[in-house]
Amino acid sequence: MRISDDRYARDRLRFDIAMRFIRHEARTHTIRQWTGLTDDRIRKLYRSYLNEAGGAARVHRHRGKSPHQTAHFMRTVRMRHESAVLASVCRMLDVLPATATAEDPRLSPGIRRAHLLCQAYEVYCDVVPAPLISFEHAVFLVATLMRADELALEGCRQCGALVIVDRLSLRQPRCVACHGPH
Repeated sequence: MRISDDRYARDRLRFDIAMRFIRHEARTHTIRQWTGLTDDRIRKLYRSYLNEAGGAARVHRHRGKSPHQTAHFMRTVRMRHESAVLASVCRMLDVLPATATAEDPRLSPGIRRAHLLCQAYEVYCDVVPAPLISFEHAVFLVATLMRADELALEGCRQCGALVIVDRLSLRQPRCVACHGPH
């Protein structure tokens, strides 16, 4: 294998991941951060392969800033449950390694993790009927859980299921099933 063959394969993988991100309606900034492609190249990919492909393949392009409020994941019982499901899938697929710190280089956006993130989000969409969490919110949730400054992934104090907890809350973490009515 020549060096150029390896570079071609790496570039092809970056384009494939970018296309998956585009199909999940990720913003240009998010795609650039995870794939390393330029904004211009991402826009050209969208125009060339999705926008001109016809109505069935049309993908909505979100503009503006990516999600940035952690309260989104704690608003309702259903959202807390779906966030925990998504985080659990991310943990199973090693998007969120169990033993890692925020500075761990394995947690940097990159092609390998981008592929795993797409897989995790696709599993989440298959498992949860009418999912509430967009791909952009999934990316934000993963980043927030890696930092663990506002939200963290912990075990339910009764059954051990993974739950999303607000780091500033004084309550013991409990899953939706163990929470019960008040």
